[in-house]
Amino acid sequence: MSTPEHGPEPVDGSASTRVDQPIRPVESTHAVGPAHAGASPRAAGAAPAAAPTPAVAPTRPDEPDDARAGRAPAPPRNQSASLRRALAVLEQVRDHAAAEGLSLTELADTLGLSKSTVLRLAQPLLDTGLLSRDRRHGHFRLGPGALALGQAYLAGIDLRTAAAEEAHRLMREAGGTVHLCVPDAPHIVYIDKVENETAVRMASRIGSRAPMYCTAVGKAMLAWLPEDVFAQVVEAGLPTVTTRTLTDPGLLRTELARIRNRGYSVDDRENEPEVRCVAAPIFDHNDVVVGALSVSGLTSRVTAARVRELGPAVAAAALRVSRTLGATR
Repeated sequence: MSTPEHGPEPVDGSASTRVDQPIRPVESTHAVGPAHAGASPRAAGAAPAAAPTPAVAPTRPDEPDDARAGRAPAPPRNQSASLRRALAVLEQVRDHAAAEGLSLTELADTLGLSKSTVLRLAQPLLDTGLLSRDRRHGHFRLGPGALALGQAYLAGIDLRTAAAEEAHRLMREAGGTVHLCVPDAPHIVYIDKVENETAVRMASRIGSRAPMYCTAVGKAMLAWLPEDVFAQVVEAGLPTVTTRTLTDPGLLRTELARIRNRGYSVDDRENEPEVRCVAAPIFDHNDVVVGALSVSGLTSRVTAARVRELGPAVAAAALRVSRTLGATR
């Protein structure tokens, strides 16, 4: 994979009536007429027959009032809305709590909730350790349960897994070969490759190495690696690979500053004479660069104008991978 050099800058329960008394019979108001044929004669002066008493289903002490009253039960409380608001409390503490934490008043004011509501929503988070609250000031911070969740998440992912979906998407959108690389100064190592079967195949192989100073992935990582790594690369030498390779440490340092400013690097035929490559760095949960994602292609397909289009797209894909790894930048 090759690394381009100069590319333009990219863009960023209500109460209910209870039926607990028998219903009184309702006396008839009609006069009693003579008995019909075949009917038993009624004694004179006898009281009229009472209307039948409606049957009342027996009730149980644990039965809801609505059921006892024969009404449909009230709809259940919207638990998902409460969960969303509780998660908003957790996110607010995560994103804005400094070392001293957030006070109850700050949380309530920021979220537009009453203090009593914040306390109610926070209680399950405190019970599970996702939040903690100091006894002296009552400020809220992330708790050890949040750390345990984060560690479990990070233990379940690796760079290749995290980048796989974005690498395939980038290949489809860009139409070139996509590489995923990691640093091994003064080199880079290819750990994954997604090829466009309709394009000319790149010579790179998974597990192979290439110089850091003249590849797009190498420069993308070198731009954010510590100064001692830059010194290591220079000490290893900057030999000419093509007529466009940057072999002067000063020019390479200037190029790295440009890469940091625009967010992606370009290998403009510096590693292979007829290949251009655009790459962007990938960061982990400590915001440390751990890899780079790139798109490569022949210069006939990856023109200078196409580089300006691909740069922001590659940077955005690498950023999404970084966010998957837990980066906050």
